[in-house]
Amino acid sequence: MPAATVSPPWAYTLQLPRDPRAPGVARSTLRAVLRAHGLAALTDTAELLASELVTNAYLHSKGAYSLRLRGAGRQRVRLSVRDTDPHIPAPFSWSVEPPSDMAERGRGLHLVSLWAESWGAYPMDGALPGQGGKLLWVECAGTPEWAPGAGAQGARTPE
Repeated sequence: MPAATVSPPWAYTLQLPRDPRAPGVARSTLRAVLRAHGLAALTDTAELLASELVTNAYLHSKGAYSLRLRGAGRQRVRLSVRDTDPHIPAPFSWSVEPPSDMAERGRGLHLVSLWAESWGAYPMDGALPGQGGKLLWVECAGTPEWAPGAGAQGARTPE
């Protein structure tokens, strides 16, 4: 059994411009951060979740946005995206109904509800004009890399 150590808390914030390349930069940064913190087993799930949130921010907000990555306990990461659009979309507004087969939108955030361990949203009221918006967050968790059978993805799979 490996010796237990206590790691200091960590968090990174990536400011993203309104640029179509920004979601790719966010995914690349996410992979590097997870690998550096021994959370590579979370990469596939975390990348899916971050990609959906960041792409949504790019498509639906008019200004810059940010991705925040934070260690949230043993083999757990919290991803949050803050943008300037105040509208909180489903499933963050607690509607988890899947999109209809003919729906042109809403599939990405439905994936978030299937793959995230937990999720939530906060309206952000700014003191100055243009500072409002919202913060959407998700968490994903996995199996410790040293645990038996830890070669497989450890985050929850959809039912």
